[in-house]
Amino acid sequence: MIDVKIPAVGESVTEVTISQWIKGHGEYVELDEIFVELETDKATQEFPAEAAGTLKILVEEGETVEIGAVIAQIDTSANASTPIVTPVVETPSSVEPKATGEKADQIITPVGESISEVTIGTWLKQDGDFVNMDEEICEIESDKATFEFPATSSGILRIKEEEGNTVSIGAIIASIDVMEGGTPIETSTTSSSESTTSESTDGYAAGHPSPAAAKILAEKGIDATGIKGTGKDGRITKEDALAAQKPAPAAKPAAAAPSPAAPVFAGISRETTRKKLSPMRKTVARRLVAVKNETAMLTTFNEVDMKPIMDLRKKYKESFKEKYEVNLGFMSFFIKASTMALQEWPAVNAFIDGNEMVTNDFCDVSIAVSAPKGLVVPVIRNAESMSFNQIESEVVRLAKKARDNKLSMEEMQGGTFTITNGGIFGSMLSTPIINAPQSAILGMHNIVERPVAINGQVEIRPIMYLALSYDHRIIDGRESVSFLVRIKQLLEDPARLMLGI
Repeated sequence: MIDVKIPAVGESVTEVTISQWIKGHGEYVELDEIFVELETDKATQEFPAEAAGTLKILVEEGETVEIGAVIAQIDTSANASTPIVTPVVETPSSVEPKATGEKADQIITPVGESISEVTIGTWLKQDGDFVNMDEEICEIESDKATFEFPATSSGILRIKEEEGNTVSIGAIIASIDVMEGGTPIETSTTSSSESTTSESTDGYAAGHPSPAAAKILAEKGIDATGIKGTGKDGRITKEDALAAQKPAPAAKPAAAAPSPAAPVFAGISRETTRKKLSPMRKTVARRLVAVKNETAMLTTFNEVDMKPIMDLRKKYKESFKEKYEVNLGFMSFFIKASTMALQEWPAVNAFIDGNEMVTNDFCDVSIAVSAPKGLVVPVIRNAESMSFNQIESEVVRLAKKARDNKLSMEEMQGGTFTITNGGIFGSMLSTPIINAPQSAILGMHNIVERPVAINGQVEIRPIMYLALSYDHRIIDGRESVSFLVRIKQLLEDPARLMLGI
């Protein structure tokens, strides 16, 4: 029997979450076969079997474990046709833990630079539940990411802040009546069938979702109440959440006349639906309003003839993809042009800090991405030093993580300049809002064939309108217009991008 231990997966990573068991308990795995996915705050990794044999799973999906922890065992004496037999373990009846009289305050700790408050997203445990030390009890959301909050002690949870409340760093959101010794879990069993029944109906975790299941249910808009968990002690697992369906709405009784709550005009229903703003949406709204009120924001426009870039892409896109295994998109051209212009006009790459102007000699370009929970802005670090294929690979990686809600806090902090592309949705022109504390944002738009004058002749060319919104407190009109003209020059003559001139 070989213990399967969590290996070191990266510098500074001390724990991982069991994301998905690809092979099930009792299944046969081959040497080097992928059987589980591990998730850290930075990436999701596949884990291969170090030997062939029958798999015995020890840790459920959604559980967080430390580096070096044993998550499974492989019975190397078994072959592909040998079923695994789970022994029935006689365990003593549960012993009630004893209260110590102590209370452990659950305090919001700092979660990132410049973040002064967070929002209570979802309570994963209920008021009065028994929680174990380091067990996730709630999710907290900032304007950039969602974090799981672990219990600092074992005992009875006393919730003080409701879901949706915004609290400051250092605030007390709950307390725990500290208990020690014993366990509140009913584990007395006499047979495997009785054990399954006890675990699924009598355990303290019955009806409570695991962190992974809670996220899935929240995204589906399904209440965990009424869902029968198949996990340990009746806990709702990821599979239970994936299989859960919204209950069909109750049929409305026939009425002789429309009710005030559901007015009907000319035979057409005029019902309205109210939905509470998500914490992220509220935070984004507050920050956008603050930017409008606290900056001297101005927008300047220009247009770019995209034919040279489109011709270049058409000529080399197949060979580019064949060599680098990534598509040659428009974004790499705009990022490359922006970094060259930023180095020539450093005020556009600066920001105000109190009474000081801070200028950066590097270009960390933020790219706006539409994600399921709202707009997020991951950062491409040192974009000025990257090649076209490196930029394209990083754009694809960050966009995929954003859409999968897997971006880490580090990946969304510290940008110096932002690019947003409303053109993918069909936008012709816009005035994008600055991504504070940055001082400028470049807006891309759709490409439309328009008649333009070329050497005294009217030609039809693919034209894109560009918009640069900037903080007029530190960026003057000359700098902003020259910056945008430089981008236009580089994009209309892409050979300049390759030569750096």
